[in-house]
Amino acid sequence: MHYVYLIRSVKFPDQTYVGNTVYLKQRLEVHNSGGSIHTANARPWELVMFLGFKDKLKATAFEKYLKSGSGRVFAKKHLW
Repeated sequence: MHYVYLIRSVKFPDQTYVGNTVYLKQRLEVHNSGGSIHTANARPWELVMFLGFKDKLKATAFEKYLKSGSGRVFAKKHLW
């Protein structure tokens, strides 16, 4: 499975991040250990939600959508 995940900073609740991975638990550990330059300054992170896709291309497309302007509005209204 390919997962699109949404995480929120515990320390700075306005800071959010959307990503995708095959190994969800390990990826969250990377974010919380400072292993990602995009999320290192707002640790710790909590998992808000994730969606599983059989198809990697669909997961990547959905992640890209959530990072777009209209996708951010959708996520803010329905997912966060």
